[in-house]
Amino acid sequence: MTKQGSQVEIGIDTGGTFTDVACRDAGGAVRRTKIPSTPKDPAEAILAALAHARDAWGIAPGAIRRFVHGTTVATNAVLERKGARTALLTTEGFRDVLEIGRHNRKDEELYQVKLSPNTPVFLAPARRRIGIRERIGADGSVVTPLDEAGLLRAVDALAAEGVEAIAIAFLFSFLNPVHEERAAALIAARHPGIALSLSSVVDPQFREYERTAVTAFDGYVKPVLARYLARTDARLRAAGLGCGFSVIHSRGGVTGTETAALRPVRLFLSGPAGGVIGGQSVAAAAGLDAAITLDIGGTSSDIALIARGKPLIASHGWIDGFAVRVPMVDVNSIGAGGGSIAWLDRAGGLHVGPRSAGADPGPACYGKGGEEPTVTDASLVLGYLDPDGFAGGRIRLDAGRAHRAIETRIARPMGLSVAEAALGIHRVVNAQMAEGIRFVSIKRGHDPRRFALVPLGGGGGLHATPLARALGLARVVVPQAPGVLSALGLLAAPIEHERATGFPARLADAPLDALRAAFARLDAECARLMAADGAEGLQRTVTHLADICYVGQSHHLEVAVDLAAADPRAALYAAFLDAHRQVYGHAVERPARIVNLRCVHQARAGGDAALSFPNDAPPRPSASRPIIVEGRTAPLPAVIIDRASLGPGTSIAGPAIIEQSDTTTLVEPGWRASVGEGGLLFLDRDTEARP
Repeated sequence: MTKQGSQVEIGIDTGGTFTDVACRDAGGAVRRTKIPSTPKDPAEAILAALAHARDAWGIAPGAIRRFVHGTTVATNAVLERKGARTALLTTEGFRDVLEIGRHNRKDEELYQVKLSPNTPVFLAPARRRIGIRERIGADGSVVTPLDEAGLLRAVDALAAEGVEAIAIAFLFSFLNPVHEERAAALIAARHPGIALSLSSVVDPQFREYERTAVTAFDGYVKPVLARYLARTDARLRAAGLGCGFSVIHSRGGVTGTETAALRPVRLFLSGPAGGVIGGQSVAAAAGLDAAITLDIGGTSSDIALIARGKPLIASHGWIDGFAVRVPMVDVNSIGAGGGSIAWLDRAGGLHVGPRSAGADPGPACYGKGGEEPTVTDASLVLGYLDPDGFAGGRIRLDAGRAHRAIETRIARPMGLSVAEAALGIHRVVNAQMAEGIRFVSIKRGHDPRRFALVPLGGGGGLHATPLARALGLARVVVPQAPGVLSALGLLAAPIEHERATGFPARLADAPLDALRAAFARLDAECARLMAADGAEGLQRTVTHLADICYVGQSHHLEVAVDLAAADPRAALYAAFLDAHRQVYGHAVERPARIVNLRCVHQARAGGDAALSFPNDAPPRPSASRPIIVEGRTAPLPAVIIDRASLGPGTSIAGPAIIEQSDTTTLVEPGWRASVGEGGLLFLDRDTEARP
């Protein structure tokens, strides 16, 4: 067993099909594994991971000094409509803001004739949305005092109805939160068991619908997250874990569970953020500052862009089709993964996803009762997967079941051979992923051909060269442990806290003293949270940002603020013009205004995700088997290579299959794989191959 004083860190990322585990010792060596997820109780898979670390690696739970977790609980609560019974209190006359929403069409709805309302009314239906008599003016002054008696009558009625959470979103509270804070104090004293979410805390920025919606989402998931975090912490301590645990939030930073529970809406996209941070570390280790990460799991693919060495951060994200104004790593999630089900529409057209076989029953080849064909079944039929070596040999695949599922549901109805149908499934899912990559690159003003592709997740390596070929990407960099890179990213993620506030002012007229004072308040709040998460003594990075737009413009851009500049306002205006040119292709020297201010504090707590991995088993000898690839009419013999046998400088020409315990990498004909220092696998077009 590992001694109690050992400096062991563990990252556990809960996915829809597998829970990824990475454990790093004091020397930087990492061991990893994948545990089947337990959707009904995610903590069961976490406890199984700790048991595996103890039994297989000799690492006692008490030896772990740092534990970081990526969780889907907040997202699933929304997707499955299993959040808390929530009420919404608004300023009198504004109770229906949540239902009115924004009358905007999403890109995919541009040509739809019939539209459905796209507002999250399920969070707080009309009977649980109540207007309270109060009013803060547009200048932050009190126009109408808070009706405390009316407030308490409304809350008493809601409590009698069994409400578990109350979201409070009063008008202009981002300028003056006095009424929200007083309402919260009254409710807490009267009904201490009700969870409270205040818009002045969750999202103190202008735009009434966005602020109301994100506060309602926060209230909806707060009791669910609080129970999950508390219950998981208790079970981990009972299992012998000697430290508390942290979670990764949507911006890609790590925070303690107590702080996370205060604003749980920040845990949307918790898991995918870990994969992006892991991909950032891998790109840096490869000497690249421009990369696209493609995390292919069992139920979805998460795509993100890294530019100038940093992941792009979006000011808002999407949860189940609803816009949520929460800063997030700019991840485009599509319903295309290894477990995505292939199906035919009424016209006989082939589709893949978004419905997934998940972990239970899983793809047909799992032999657990699944009968519908999936991408994994197609990969097995095409020869890409070893039925006896999948997931390091822990899961045996049934090729016969995969063949029958594709034949019955796809091949026979379409008049194709099983191999043609399987290749068609791959072509469809690859097309969906390619479009997802275009969304995060071309639509953001970036040429994807200038970026390397970093595939991760259990299925990333299988689709890397077809996607790079289709999009003309520069090269592919396969991490040492792509199947668990999300878990490694958890260990590489910094402790991070972000705070924002509304600051409406014309840029040229903004008082510098007020600007500095606002940032000082935000810095003090971030510093308090960083100290609570144990960042004292760690090297810290502080970033000041402002949301800027032209006067009269609706959409703003986030721009870095240099408070040390001789004239911060002039520097900020110049930076805004540069950002406007990059995003929109033009800029004009017209008056601009500040919308919001934001500060971000970071402290590096762990290492990066490009680490050493001990070989737990001797490498297997090379073999060969036939595979089917696009553009070839007959199967090709592909060399099958154990990645553990590849040393730096090794070069392999496709067609080849490179296997390891957590993923499989397909090297198509016309591509060459080479191993760099540190064990990274580079895939490039083979200039020596015949055309």
